[in-house]
Amino acid sequence: MDDTSTASSVALLLLLLLHFILLLSTSASASGGGNGNVVEERELLKGFKASPDPSTHDSFHPLLTDSTLTFSFGFFRVEQTGLALAVLHLPSAKPLWLFQPAATPPRWSKSVQLTFNGSLVISDHGSGVVWSSETNGDRVFLSNTSNLMIQSGGNLRTTLWQSFDFPADTLVENQNMTSNMTLTSPNGKYVMKLGDKFFGLSAEIGSYPGRVYWKHKAMEIKAKIIDGQGPIRIQINSDGYLGMYQASSVPVDIQPFNSFHRSVDSLLILKLESDGNLRGYSWNGTSWELNYEAIQSLCDLPSPCGPLGICVPGKGCACVDERVDFSETRQCSSRLETVPTSVAACSGSVRPLSVLRKTGVELAFKEYMDFKTTPSVEQCESLCERNCSCLGAVYSNSSGFCYILDSVIQGLVSVGDESRVGYFKVWEEGVKGHKTDVGFRVLVGVGIVAVLGILGAIGFLGYKVWRRRRSREMAVEEEGEVGTGLYKHLDSFRSIELSLSSRRMDV
Repeated sequence: MDDTSTASSVALLLLLLLHFILLLSTSASASGGGNGNVVEERELLKGFKASPDPSTHDSFHPLLTDSTLTFSFGFFRVEQTGLALAVLHLPSAKPLWLFQPAATPPRWSKSVQLTFNGSLVISDHGSGVVWSSETNGDRVFLSNTSNLMIQSGGNLRTTLWQSFDFPADTLVENQNMTSNMTLTSPNGKYVMKLGDKFFGLSAEIGSYPGRVYWKHKAMEIKAKIIDGQGPIRIQINSDGYLGMYQASSVPVDIQPFNSFHRSVDSLLILKLESDGNLRGYSWNGTSWELNYEAIQSLCDLPSPCGPLGICVPGKGCACVDERVDFSETRQCSSRLETVPTSVAACSGSVRPLSVLRKTGVELAFKEYMDFKTTPSVEQCESLCERNCSCLGAVYSNSSGFCYILDSVIQGLVSVGDESRVGYFKVWEEGVKGHKTDVGFRVLVGVGIVAVLGILGAIGFLGYKVWRRRRSREMAVEEEGEVGTGLYKHLDSFRSIELSLSSRRMDV
């Protein structure tokens, strides 16, 4: 063998050794636990068992990863001590799917166990089975699209259950959303649903849950929605748009993302946020970039300024009660009672209500609200005044439309039209930052301090008087004891003295 052959052999051996070392390092990193790490398992088979580690403070305990090491399934910590199941996007540590098996999440404890016996089952040693997928599969598998699946069969796999059918607040690229699914914001206040020819956003608050505040109807340009051809569905297309479909692959509507028709090799998602807006994002390799926004204006959101707040276009937030400075408190009210009691209209009131009137206001989503027609603002107000469940009313002098607010007063927008009038019932002391409220509390505090001071002074004087009386009593007692001690044998002494005297006389 010549020198050239020897050198080639050595180089080949070195390359094989380097490849082996890289494989070992990849395997070591894949077997780690904790937040942001991945695990080696590519599928969970029957007999699998796992419990969260209570000794760690990590928010995620991985159990399964996809083939690209981009997504991971495992235990996810909620509210410090609660447990949920989640699929994480590992580069950003963002949960794309979050499933809480019960209204009250089980505790992050070793007593909680996830098993696979054909069904994925969450159980607690104390309360038994918390949730089950109720399937009879052979394995649990996580696809490279982040879809968690329970499958059966050999080479021809049949999917019995999948996380894509139970979205939380996020849709991922190429995931279908149908009319029997919903997206729910992380705070539980807002919901996205599909209708017969639209998809919309609604607020799950107040006495009328499901009140729509935003809706997008299909444009039906490339294809038409045909009655009897089935419900619609929506899907994020890799080409950068949110498509609405019926029976065919031709969309009946397109909502373009910023990356529409651009060759962008990145993951696209759609998320219903806690402020009630629907936003699309794309992963650029280091962070999530905003790529779509359903509601463009702050004042079109369902509650941009909170209860008793008014959104001022181009300026921000103000309060119905002008005595409250939103910039200081960042809110206009701290009480969210939905069924108030009016002194004027309802007997047996515990706390009185005051009335605030505001001109130049209207509701951001009034086109989705019911209304009554009245000839005057006074009659609109009387409809609310006589209604114990009414919190306020918004009236338009030009149209005569009277909108009754029977849930939390929110979604108000400032407009230049002074003919639009708002009538609102508010607690007299129910507003944080209210000057009279603060002053009243200061007076109460001063009064309490003054009373305590007077009681302290009275107590101190009483103590001084008691000490003085006690001192006198002790002095009298001491004098009595001295007199008794010196003269208690006086009679016997006198008898002895008389006896001695008589003896001297006898002598």
